[in-house]
Amino acid sequence: MKAFVFPGQGAQFVGMGKDLYDNNAEAREMFEKANEVLGFRITDLMFNGTEDDLKQTKVTQPAVFLHSVILAKTLGDEFKPDMVAGHSLGEFSALVAAGVLPFEQGLKLVETRALAMQKACEATPSTMAAIIGMDDDKVEEICSSIDGVCVPANYNSPGQVVISGSFEAIEEACAKFKEAGARRALPLKVGGAFHSPLMEPAREELAKAIHEANFSEPICPIYQDVDAKPHTNPEEIKENLIKQLTAPVRWSHIVANMAADGMTEAVELGPGKVLQGLIGRTCKEVAVSGMQ
Repeated sequence: MKAFVFPGQGAQFVGMGKDLYDNNAEAREMFEKANEVLGFRITDLMFNGTEDDLKQTKVTQPAVFLHSVILAKTLGDEFKPDMVAGHSLGEFSALVAAGVLPFEQGLKLVETRALAMQKACEATPSTMAAIIGMDDDKVEEICSSIDGVCVPANYNSPGQVVISGSFEAIEEACAKFKEAGARRALPLKVGGAFHSPLMEPAREELAKAIHEANFSEPICPIYQDVDAKPHTNPEEIKENLIKQLTAPVRWSHIVANMAADGMTEAVELGPGKVLQGLIGRTCKEVAVSGMQ
C-alpha cells in the first residue's frame, strides 16, 4: 500500500517550486492563483527571496503548502494514495491533495493559521528544543517536572522528540535532559512554542475559520497528528485539525500505524527530505522516496 506524506514548516528552501513553475503550465497557473489569493507575490519570495524571507511564518506556511499541493495536483492520475498524512502544517496539504478541501479554501485556511500563529508568537515570546536519544516516557516525565509551559510538541521518530514552551522552561528542561543522559538537547531557531498551550489564541482564531469551511470526505484515510489514527469523517477531521495547534504531532505513531495497516511505500511531496528520514528510522521495511 502506498502513502503520500507532506512536510511541515522548516522544510523550506530558497528556489523551492521554481522548476514546477517554469516547466508545468498547470503548476504555473496554480502559483499565480495563489499570488492573487494572498495579495502578494509569494512566488518571488519562494524562488528568489532570502532565507530570512522564507523563515517568516506568514510566508513559510503558505510556501510549503503550495509546493506540496501543486506537486500532488500535477501528478494527475499518478496520485493514487491508499493513505495520506502530513506533519503539522503538512496536514493541510494532505487534506487538499486528498480532496477534503478545494485548493483556494485550503490556502486561505493556511494563511489564517500562519497569521494567527505569528500573532501568538509575538504576544508571548517562546521557543522549542530537540531532544535526541531519550525515550518518549522519559521526555514526558522531565517536561512535567518543569515549572512553566514545557510540553512534548513533536514525536518525530524513536529517540527524537521536540519540546515546546517558554524560554525559561525550555532552558531549564534542556539542562535536565543533558543531566539525564540525552545525546543532545538542542534549542531550535523557531518563532515560538508551536503545538503547546501558548498557541491557544491561534487555535481559537483558526477554529472559527475551520468551522465555516466546507470539508468533503477524502479519497482515502488521512492519519491525523492529534491521535495518529485514520479518519474519513469530515466533522472528525475538522475537530482534529482544530486541536492540532495546541496538541503534539504524533508523527512516529502515525508512521507505525500506517505500517501496521499495510503501508509498504511512502512518497514525500514537497520541499526537503525530513519525513523520508523520519520514516526510514521508524520503519526500515518501508520503501521511501520523495519529489520536489
